[in-house]
Amino acid sequence: MELDKKIEVLLEKYFEANTTLAEEKLLRDYFAQDTIAEHLEAYRSMFGYFNKAKVDVYTKQVPLKPRRNVNFRWLSVAASVIVVIGLYFGQLGYRNYQEQKQLEQEQARYAYQQTKKALNLLAENFGKGTQKMAYLKTFEVSKDKIYNEN
Repeated sequence: MELDKKIEVLLEKYFEANTTLAEEKLLRDYFAQDTIAEHLEAYRSMFGYFNKAKVDVYTKQVPLKPRRNVNFRWLSVAASVIVVIGLYFGQLGYRNYQEQKQLEQEQARYAYQQTKKALNLLAENFGKGTQKMAYLKTFEVSKDKIYNEN
């Protein structure tokens, strides 16, 4: 009975991954016996499988050199070529974008200069028009004096 309690405690530690190698060996040895407690019988097949799997040996020869290296080499060369082509066309597109942007800025400056000239011309002519209006004003004042005296 005391051994069963110890095994239960070890099982809890085992499932929490807290057992040492010596404790795991004790569990394997316990479940390899013919007589174990009934409530622990469910674990017998699991530990039996672990013991059997430990003995299994992989007999197939493992290839030391994979055959796919050539494909990866060509794939890396192709990827490099694609990156270089992408950089070339990206730079070409960027250069075209910069030229277009510069052209738009020059056009905007030209439009600004033309608008400025037109507004200056308008202001100049407006100034001339106000001078002429000043002459009319003096004429109007003189006319009013003449009519008011008569």
